[in-house]
Amino acid sequence: MNIFDLYLDKIKKILVDLSKKDKIILPDSLNGITTEIPPANFNSDISTNVAMVLSKINKKSPTDLAQILTDAIKKKDDLIDDISIVKPGFINITFKPIFWTNFVEKITSNSKDFGRNIKEKKKNYLVEFVSANPTGPLHVGHCRGAILGDVIANILSFNKHNVIKEYYVNDYGNQILNFTKSVYLRIREIIYSEPFPTDNEDLYPGIYLIDFAKNIIHKKKIKDFKDFDKISNDLMSLSIEESLKLIKKNLNSLGINHDSFVSEKEIVLNHEVKNVIDFLQKNNLVYKGKIKAPVSEKEDEWVEREQLLFRSTDFGDDKDRALQKSDGSWTYFASDVAYHKNKLDRKFDHLINILGADHAGYIKRISSSVEALSNSKGKLICKVSQLVKLIKDKKPFKMSKRKGDYITVDDLINEVGKDATRFIMLNRSSDVELDFDFDNVIEKSKDNPLYYVQYSYARIASVFRHIKKDLKTDIKIKKFNFEYSNDEINILKKLSEWPRCIEAASHKLEPHRIPTYLYELSSLFHSYWSLGKDNPQKRFINDQNKIADDKLIFLKAISNVINSGMKIVGVSVPEKM
Repeated sequence: MNIFDLYLDKIKKILVDLSKKDKIILPDSLNGITTEIPPANFNSDISTNVAMVLSKINKKSPTDLAQILTDAIKKKDDLIDDISIVKPGFINITFKPIFWTNFVEKITSNSKDFGRNIKEKKKNYLVEFVSANPTGPLHVGHCRGAILGDVIANILSFNKHNVIKEYYVNDYGNQILNFTKSVYLRIREIIYSEPFPTDNEDLYPGIYLIDFAKNIIHKKKIKDFKDFDKISNDLMSLSIEESLKLIKKNLNSLGINHDSFVSEKEIVLNHEVKNVIDFLQKNNLVYKGKIKAPVSEKEDEWVEREQLLFRSTDFGDDKDRALQKSDGSWTYFASDVAYHKNKLDRKFDHLINILGADHAGYIKRISSSVEALSNSKGKLICKVSQLVKLIKDKKPFKMSKRKGDYITVDDLINEVGKDATRFIMLNRSSDVELDFDFDNVIEKSKDNPLYYVQYSYARIASVFRHIKKDLKTDIKIKKFNFEYSNDEINILKKLSEWPRCIEAASHKLEPHRIPTYLYELSSLFHSYWSLGKDNPQKRFINDQNKIADDKLIFLKAISNVINSGMKIVGVSVPEKM
């Protein structure tokens, strides 16, 4: 039950009725009319801008038109207690207490669907995220984007869209060759006691490669490790296999499971890059030309050479982009264009890419290629996951992938747990940097948002446990004639905002809105719970050791929303803490 959509529909019907009676003039579209949450300083339940939207066409001031509309709205709805007009022309509506009784009845009788946008057209989404090079374990730098992509997929799935979660395996190119050489040298270190080179910056020195090497030796698929060139292809496949096994383990410890893994190497070997280049050439979207030195390069050291270029400037990019290197091999961008053609061929309505902070500059070029391939501007949506600053003992925690002393995802989870990792990584908008303070996330206080939300659910569970009822089972009460207090109605008003929270998180792909909402709801609940210390009327368990039906339903409604939100975030709701 979305009360904002419900009253928007009611207001629009009233407008049509008034128009038929020649009381007002309507424009061709009513899309600009909204129903919203009023500002906190107004003691009302919903607010609408209808009078301001229609004032010009009706040649009346918003306040004069609002007076006509408020009279008509109140006549049509006996659940409205009061309507006020606030300059410059907002109409604020306050409901009778019985409205909130009906609201509780509806959201508890259909708890699984509360919050879902049932009117929204269902679409097919492909969400690609993480896609780290398969050269070792995932580190904290990958963690935020992984959780962001997973929860975006959860939100879309909650709204009943079809969602595929995909990992693009960058298993082609020089970095994979260097990775394979590193594994090879670890194997020779084990078999022949040869010291691993420490002065080669192209190698991966992480000690996790020792485990990879041992596993590959144990498999006995390669008999002789004397000549790298003879075994490089087989060793590369085995090394990538070991790395992906570890990456999937890291993802699983975060509660993340991808539906598919797509190999860059297979895309190249299947001639998909050549095919997409042919497609672009046929459509006059590539040409031979020269590009100027990138900002990161010195102009006097940059050698301009003729390259095969994609006309990305035709689609809003800053400059045209190279598809082929001087040695004739394809650029990473060319492989990526082929991969996105592969995505488009699978007929998704929308493609969503989760990119790291260091890939923000990549958005224009890949978006331009998708627009060229699909002839559609809004097909690809890119979300950037900004950096995470780790803080421990009030000092920054540094990491370096090349040195092999970085903090892995498993290190972080072992320190603070999966729930804290997921919840705190989502606690701010993905487009701003996040401070992850190890000390704060293990506190049992209001300053730890995860604890505060989980504790609110545990408190509710304790009441149900006391009366020997299962919190997860739906409650059926035949007669609803409850009268909720203002304190309780304030919480019910917050519950009414849940569909709006889901709607915004889904449309804007901003999952941080969910933990923020859950924290605000939990804060209201804990404040209400504390009232019972001084006022017996506010206690859930009465003197007869029972709980009244209205309180029972009230608690059930709160727990349903917390449980629903935490499932989307991928975090547990313990019944005891």
